[in-house]
This record gives sequence, C-alpha cells and structure tokens, in this order.
Amino acid sequence: MAERNHTAVTEFVLVGFTQDPKLQVILLVLFLLIYLLILVENLTLVTLIRTDTRLHTPMYFFISNLALLNVGCATIITSSILVTLVSARKVILFSGCALQFFFLCIALSCECYLLGAMAYDRFTAIYNPLLYTIIMSKRFCLLLVLGSYLVGCVNAIVQTIFIFRLSFCNSNIINHFFCDVPPFLKLSCSDTRIADIVHFTCTAAVVTPTILIILISYIYILVAILRINSALGQRKAFSTCTSHLAAITIFYGTGCFMYLRPSSKYLMDQDKIISLFYTLVIPMLNPLIYSLRNTEVKKAFMRMLDRKIYSQ
Repeated sequence: MAERNHTAVTEFVLVGFTQDPKLQVILLVLFLLIYLLILVENLTLVTLIRTDTRLHTPMYFFISNLALLNVGCATIITSSILVTLVSARKVILFSGCALQFFFLCIALSCECYLLGAMAYDRFTAIYNPLLYTIIMSKRFCLLLVLGSYLVGCVNAIVQTIFIFRLSFCNSNIINHFFCDVPPFLKLSCSDTRIADIVHFTCTAAVVTPTILIILISYIYILVAILRINSALGQRKAFSTCTSHLAAITIFYGTGCFMYLRPSSKYLMDQDKIISLFYTLVIPMLNPLIYSLRNTEVKKAFMRMLDRKIYSQ
C-alpha cells in the first residue's frame, strides 16, 4: 500500500490557454480586469449588506456568504491562470494541486447548498409569511451556512483522498489552467475507476439534494403565487425570486454539464471554456444579478453614496 500511494511525479505543468506571447499579454490584462471586477462587485455587495440594517435579513445573509465564496473561487482560479500566462515554468507542485482542488471543491459545494438555502428562504417568505421570522431565525440561518461549509469540507476531503492517492508516473502535463478532475485523472497510470465513481457520487450527492430542495421550494412558491388574487401581487411575489432563479440556472446548468458526465465525454478545449464560465464568469455575474434586479440593494447603494458625500 505504501508503494501504491507513492508517486514518481512531484509537480505538474499547466498548459493554460495559449503559448502565443502576444495573446498571453492580452489574456493577462483581460483576466486581471475580470478579477478586479469580481473583487469590487462582491466586496461592495458584502459591505452594503453588512452596513445597511435594512438588508439584515436571511436572504441577504446568504447572498453575502455567496459573494465571499465567489471571491475565494475567483482568487484560486485567477492565481492559477496568471501562473500559466506569466511564468516561464508553468509548474504547480503535487501538494499545491491537491490544495487547489480541495479549496475549490469546498467553494463549489458550499455554493450549491447556499443556493438551496436561499430557495428555502424564498419558499418560507412567500408560502408561510406569518411564520417567516420565526422559522428563518438568525440561529437557523447560521446553522444552514455552517452546515453548507461542513458538507463542503467532507466532500472535499473524500474526493481529495481518493483522487490524489493515484499514481502518476508518465506525463505530468495537465491540459488545463487549473487542477480540474477530468484532465488530472487522464494522467494517472493507476486504475481510475474507483476515483471516477467517488468523484461522480460525491458530486451527485451535493447536486441532487440541493436541486430537489430548489425544485420542491419553487413548486410550492408557484402554488402560493397562483393563489394570489391580484396580478400586481403575483408579479411582486415572483419578482423576489427572479434573481435567485437566474443564478441557479447559470450555476447548475454549467456545473451539471461539466461534472455529471462520463470521463470519456470530456473534450479539454471545450471544457476549459465551461470551467472558465462557472469559476470566473458566474462570480462576476452574481453581484449584478442580485443588485441590478433588486431595488433594495440599489437603494442601499444610493444611501451608502449619500453617506460618503455628506461625510466629506
């Protein structure tokens, strides 16, 4: 067993997007701008929620945690992309690869459960408004967030143990811009069937229950909305869910297409674009989705600007 756990490969080479120096400069500037935009958008949203008492509600508590996860995910991915664009030796250590995967797995797993918690929050607010403040208490919301991190950590630990115990004794070139599972498993000279099964099972165990929670919540929400007599009331109730629905569709659509497939179906160049979408584009879009379509956030932003102006 000791010999099996030993690997002859101690570092990996990340191929990245291109070897063209001119294109690398363009991509470097582009990804830095995207990363800065993600930081500004998400941290501004967190600041708004933390400083404006009118946004101290369960929904915005979940959104602020989602924004912090977006920052963490974007930081992990951007740092890896910059290595492939700047460094002459596009190398990542075996331990660094494992840590990168571990923390990214936590972030993505937590995001799934936070989206599920937000769906349950909308269900409670619309279907059972009289008991909303009792059900969605601060303690319960905190437990939901801590639970999502706990599940994310367990998922990451299990997957990391099974995937990174494989032997790598041939090529060490990863055709990707970070240590994603599909290209990583293709390099192994061990039997990857168990690791494949564990990866698929763990991913399904995170995605399936959260999707069920979201589907059941929105079925009840739809029933509650249809019971509202006025068309204005129906539109107002549904408008509180549109931002969350948009975020769910984008995140789960790309995530399920990426990971809930047999390894034989992966095409590396295509999957680089898909991976880029759910690791950088979604963290960039989420704050816009939750602010541009949300009058409460826009009003809180204007109040913050007013405070800044009058304090000078």
